[in-house]
Order: sequence, then structure tokens, then C-alpha cells
Amino acid sequence: MNKLHRHFVFLGSLLLGMAAVAQPVPHLNNLTPAVALVPPAFIAITPVKPPCARPAEAFDIDDYTGPFSHLVSRFSQRIDSTTVHIPRHKSDLRPCALSARDKFNMFVESTADPLNYVGAAWDAATAQIDRDDPSYRQGMGGFSKRYGAAVTDNITGDFFGIYLYPSLFRQDPRYYRLGAGTMQSRLGYALAHRFVTRGDSGRHMPNYSEWFGTVSSKALSNLYHPGNPRGFGPTASRVGFSVANDMGWDVLREFWPEISRKFKLPFRAR
Repeated sequence: MNKLHRHFVFLGSLLLGMAAVAQPVPHLNNLTPAVALVPPAFIAITPVKPPCARPAEAFDIDDYTGPFSHLVSRFSQRIDSTTVHIPRHKSDLRPCALSARDKFNMFVESTADPLNYVGAAWDAATAQIDRDDPSYRQGMGGFSKRYGAAVTDNITGDFFGIYLYPSLFRQDPRYYRLGAGTMQSRLGYALAHRFVTRGDSGRHMPNYSEWFGTVSSKALSNLYHPGNPRGFGPTASRVGFSVANDMGWDVLREFWPEISRKFKLPFRAR
């Protein structure tokens, strides 16, 4: 009797199993059965990228009503647009990397900056007084040629130093303001920027963009500066002068907050 009972139990289990197999597969919409059967804990989830720090925006022109308000505002915007400063309470944030398109846009903005043309006029005037490029001669005709050459110098320098070589070497053309420490340490940091810069990854690396860009722009300038002395020595002298000028610009960007407060200019950190 027990043997017969076991046969009935086995037969019933077999029929139930066949009935379960014969049930239709449930509708899974756009999911395949293989995906549907994966436990939720094993589904790949794309991690959220950590936030990154962006340069602080330049102050509003309406905040300053002193003399030469437009010039002061434009000058401060020129400094802040190419300077990265990470607040101390967000020191864990990594600065946002620039794409090649971002670097090209920075080059275009720098080229369109009216300060470039004001500076070119100053350079042309000093060249006129020093009688540089004698083939340009004197007078308004000579000044216009010198002015065009100075504008071209600015454009080629920005193209090589802001866009082309930073894109090739994957370097960040901006200046990272230290903003803390002794005056000597900050000064040394600013002066060293033209030798060591940050890559797009955030790591420090030799500043290839500065040196390759400066040498390229000075070599190209020989084509439209017919009065320039040729040879390695004169070209190296012009490269050194340009790098020294860029180092002075970095020092200004490092201490711009203190300078602006000293002269009572509008500045957000005040």
C-alpha cells in the first residue's frame, strides 16, 4: 500500500511539473528573458561623475562706478576668465577639464577682447618711437603697418598658446591661482607656471604649450616683421622676452584679489 501511495505521489508531481512547463512565458516588453532573470543587485549602474570646480565669474560691471569703469571691468574679466580658483571649503573638487572646443572658444574670446587691440596700439606706438622694423618707415603709414603686425602677433600667440598646443599636448591653458600662503611662496608658484602646468587630467607636467607656442609665434613673426634680426640669438631673445611677459601676467593673476581690494575695486571675495 505504501508502495502504491508513493507511485501516486510521483505521478502527481510529474503532472504538476509538466503543467508548469506548459505555462506561457510572461510578456517582458523590451526586456529579454535573460535580462529579466538577472537579479537587480547585479545590474550594471553607471556611476555618477563627481562634480568639478569652475572658474569664478567676473564681477558685474554695474558694481563699479569709478573712473574708466568699462576698462576696469574688461580688464578684470580678462584675468578671471583664464584663472581657476578653487574655494578652500571645496578643496576636494577637481577643476573641470577643457575640451579642444573649449580651448578654441577661449582663443576666440581672447582674440575678440578689445584689450588686445589697445595693447597692440601701445606696442605699435613704442615700436614707432624706437624705429623698429625700419622698412615700415615713419608716419601714419608706418604706424598702421606696425599696428597690424602687433595685432597679428597677439592672434598667433593666442592661437598657438591657448588652442593648438594645449589641444595637442592635452594641457590646460588656464592659470590655477594658489590664493594662500606667504607672498614668497605664491610669487614662486606664479613664476614657475610657465615651466610646469596642469594637464587635462589634473596632473602637473612640463609646460610644453608655453614654449612651443612662443617659439612658433616668434618664428612666424619673421614673415611679416621684415626688419627683425634673423638667427638663433635674436629669436631666442624675443622668446625669452615673451615668456618673461607671460610670467608677469601670471604674477598679476595670482595677486589680483589683493590688488583689487587695495585699489577698492569690486571683487566678490571682499
